[in-house]
Amino acid sequence: MSAGLLLGIDAGTTAVKTALFDLELRAIAEARRPVTATHPQPGWVEQDPGLVLQAVVDTVAEVLEHTDGREVLAAGLDHQGESVLAWDADSGRALTPVVVWQDKRQEALLAKIDSDGDGTRIVERSGLPLDPYFSAGKLAWLLANDARVQDAGTLRLGTLDAFLVERLGGRFATDLSTASRTQLLAVGGRDWDQQLLAAFGVRREWLPEIGPTFGTLGELRHERWPVALPLAAQLVDQQAALAGSGAVRPGELKATYGTGVFVLGRTDGPVLASGLLPTVAWAGPGERGDGGTSLGEVAYALDGGVFAAGSLLDWLAEGLCLAADAAALTAAAASVPDSAGVLVLPALAGLGAPWWRPNAHGVIAGLHPGVGPAHVSRAALEAIAWRVTDIVEAMAEVAPVAGLRVDGGLTNDETLLQIQADALGLPLIVGRPDTTVLGAAMLAGVGASVFASVEDAAQRLPPGRSIKPVLGAAERLGQRKRWHAFVQASAGL
Repeated sequence: MSAGLLLGIDAGTTAVKTALFDLELRAIAEARRPVTATHPQPGWVEQDPGLVLQAVVDTVAEVLEHTDGREVLAAGLDHQGESVLAWDADSGRALTPVVVWQDKRQEALLAKIDSDGDGTRIVERSGLPLDPYFSAGKLAWLLANDARVQDAGTLRLGTLDAFLVERLGGRFATDLSTASRTQLLAVGGRDWDQQLLAAFGVRREWLPEIGPTFGTLGELRHERWPVALPLAAQLVDQQAALAGSGAVRPGELKATYGTGVFVLGRTDGPVLASGLLPTVAWAGPGERGDGGTSLGEVAYALDGGVFAAGSLLDWLAEGLCLAADAAALTAAAASVPDSAGVLVLPALAGLGAPWWRPNAHGVIAGLHPGVGPAHVSRAALEAIAWRVTDIVEAMAEVAPVAGLRVDGGLTNDETLLQIQADALGLPLIVGRPDTTVLGAAMLAGVGASVFASVEDAAQRLPPGRSIKPVLGAAERLGQRKRWHAFVQASAGL
């Protein structure tokens, strides 16, 4: 299995990363371009869709210089999930910026929907809380407030993947995992839900077709690329990381530590659990009567998000000037044995699962004359770990959890890893840092029949190293109670 290559494109929140892998899922080449977010008003988070598209073109062009004559058998694209934009169908021109998943401009609109009596019905039907995090509220806000969208003659609305795939491949489509993040899909549904569309004022014809996560999905092409790429996977970045971590069977959990931390765990079917999000992990292809690709077997998961992790460290370092950068901040955290009683609520973008308090703000408590920047830095790492623990414990209430697979840039920090293992009282399995882009390429291999199944592909992943907890159970329980009390006391400030 050495003749061909697989390509993954990760259109993430802070960067676009593209990588080539051989058929044993070993990295051959990679390229990365940062993608800047802007904040034109308080609570607004935007990106330039043209720059995202250019970053995809540039990174793919760069890695294709390293194929050494081998064929790219399949390409997979993952993206940042709930982020949306509007564009013109005829010209392909973006009408709006990318409204990023962290954006909160639609809070008042969602509050009105709730006060009008539709909130409960939306939550029950979608299985998702009425929160600015999801795509539907962002789309409704654009329709109600953006003149460019209101005046468009041939309107497209969708997530970032639909925009990229149409611009590069001429196909207006998304996948079921993405649709499950929008709040426009009913729990267990396989197509846009008419009741949810009506609740948010979104017309079906504005939205992409929902297809499988992997299979024969068309081609991606650009004049700068020497070949067209067979698109064989398209999905949300966190679902890609779930596959790339090897957590592909029910009961297995992964956490990806980046801008935020996102915990996903495979389930046997659609599961409703308090404070957690029922989501689609991936959907296989089926066959339509006309020979085209439709939805086949669907794999499900539970999801919970910590909305500020890497962004919290960046803000503490650069915004509050506690350190030169995030790396210096984590180094300072490692220099002290504890946080000296400091507690941090990392609610820079609200408090996500399982609390779901979108109006919560960041809090630093427990300050006294003995506290220095290193203690606040360590408290920030502890806050990230406790927030992940909030989610894992909520998942453990509905399914057994034997351990947690972790990946992402922040898992390069040994202090955070040990704090996390101690907070959970469970071992961590540390995976490769490129798990997300790896998962996109891996599922493309499944879609192109290079691998027999997702489970078959996962067997080719190397085992990760283990981090075991060292904190005693009684001390962990005491810290856990203190954390819960702190969240309850400070989340409403």
